[in-house]
Amino acid sequence: MKAKPFIKWVGGKGQLIEQLEAKLPADFDNWENVTYIEPFVGGGAMLFYMLQTHPNIKSAIINDINEDLTTCYKVVKQNPDALVESLKQIQKKYYSLKNEETRKQFFLLMRGEFNTKQLNPIDNTTLFFFLNRTCFNGLYRVNKAGLFNVPFGRYETPTICDPNTIYADSELLQSVEILTGDYQQTLAHAKNNTLFYFDPPYRPLNNTSSFNDYAKEAFNDFAQRRLKEFCDQVEAAGFKFMLSNSDCSDMFFDDLYAHYIIERVWASRSVNANPQKRGKLTEILVHNYPETKQTIRA
Repeated sequence: MKAKPFIKWVGGKGQLIEQLEAKLPADFDNWENVTYIEPFVGGGAMLFYMLQTHPNIKSAIINDINEDLTTCYKVVKQNPDALVESLKQIQKKYYSLKNEETRKQFFLLMRGEFNTKQLNPIDNTTLFFFLNRTCFNGLYRVNKAGLFNVPFGRYETPTICDPNTIYADSELLQSVEILTGDYQQTLAHAKNNTLFYFDPPYRPLNNTSSFNDYAKEAFNDFAQRRLKEFCDQVEAAGFKFMLSNSDCSDMFFDDLYAHYIIERVWASRSVNANPQKRGKLTEILVHNYPETKQTIRA
């Protein structure tokens, strides 16, 4: 069983993996004792792919400001048995509810319990998984108070407990250090052959398309500029990085990262209230190395 993201996450990189692989440094497979760092881990699609595909990665560090999310990673890593048992119980309870209204009321009850912020790690992670599987579109969104506020998703029998994935992920995470907080702390963990992959909250394409409320702290244009300054620190320290973000029509990122190499990749967007605004569009990919695997093959 291959390891894969254990939660659904907006902006997950599963669909872009092949394109991201092609944009890795040209000689990446020849690096030795690689340290891989993801300062905004999110759902972890790129993390799980990299760890299973590149055996030269000997250590990995992941970080996220969302403590509920990083608690999930820690529980999956350290307590998979207890988590699976807890998820089986809540799945059995949910499946026993025979109509949509009772399922909705149970969802709201569990959402309220999750928002008390007084649960132990196992229970908190159980409800994180449950809400992720039963809320609308699998979104994770919080209000300014940091409370989860996504409505009920009307799914009758979603897969709440997936033991195979949890155990596969747990095994892979044994070599991963899990941090919680500001992404800048990750630089202290870089050494020798280190690759950073940045997948921050995306800058909205317009005023109505923002789905970056993963934490109560807004990731606005000031935050995007602060991240660019951190990339400058990574560059100055001699490390390599790759960064994804939205391809904004105002050329915000073309100007911001003009010192670096900017490319475009194709992505599918499925999260939009207006079906006509879903579909293929470009995203930017920034990196600080001149040659990629793709340029060498071409």
